Amino acid sequence: MFDTHVNLHGEAFAEDLEDVLVRARGEGVERFLAICDRYDNFPAVRAIAEAHADIWCSVGVHPHHAKDFTQLTAGILIAEAAHPKVVAIGETGLDYHYGYSPEADQVRSLREHINAARETGLPLILHTREADGAVADILEEEFARGAFKPLLHCYTGGADLCQRALALGAYVSVSGILSFKSAKAVRAVIADVPLERLILETDCPYLAPVPMRGRRNEPAFLVHVAEALAQLKETDLETVARVTTQNALKLFSKVAA
Repeated sequence: MFDTHVNLHGEAFAEDLEDVLVRARGEGVERFLAICDRYDNFPAVRAIAEAHADIWCSVGVHPHHAKDFTQLTAGILIAEAAHPKVVAIGETGLDYHYGYSPEADQVRSLREHINAARETGLPLILHTREADGAVADILEEEFARGAFKPLLHCYTGGADLCQRALALGAYVSVSGILSFKSAKAVRAVIADVPLERLILETDCPYLAPVPMRGRRNEPAFLVHVAEALAQLKETDLETVARVTTQNALKLFSKVAA
């Protein structure tokens, strides 16, 4: 399996990262994507990827932090993406729920990330909360200027954004939220996404799937995300693991190069 979104550089794993990786590998996780959420964290994220043959990384700024990196341009992201271990742009997007950054800063940052994704051909990792319509409009507008590869990560948004993104060739990643009893709306949206467009993630250290709720989430729990998706799609775990891994390698093509 391929854990396509894991925050390995934070304090949660500072003391036992190697043990975390050993447990994950023992559960069949063969590849990891360490996500960059702030540009000033990128050196640490990249260093983790450089130190492990089975870990790759992204470069980008989460919309929460857009106000802190207003000078970040597509050119800077493109230059960083030349590193062999950088296989994605982001995460970026719009989050209008918390409003930690002004909407204008978030939109500017998102467009810079899109430009970088278009130029490099790397997938664009998107976070969206309470901004479905704005994200869908921007994706369609920017796609008309030139194609890029969107990924709706840890998707909990509505069907409209999901289907509009799928029409642009997007992939959708599911996390432990899919297993939550309260996540009926999420399961309804994901049920309408073809398995060939779905990938798995833990998005740790939060969102531990059932039956690990209440514990620090970690990549070893990815198997439970796969089990939740297999149940939803009425198929077996082996099929989900195989197809989602193939999907991830197709999307993150630099990993397989």
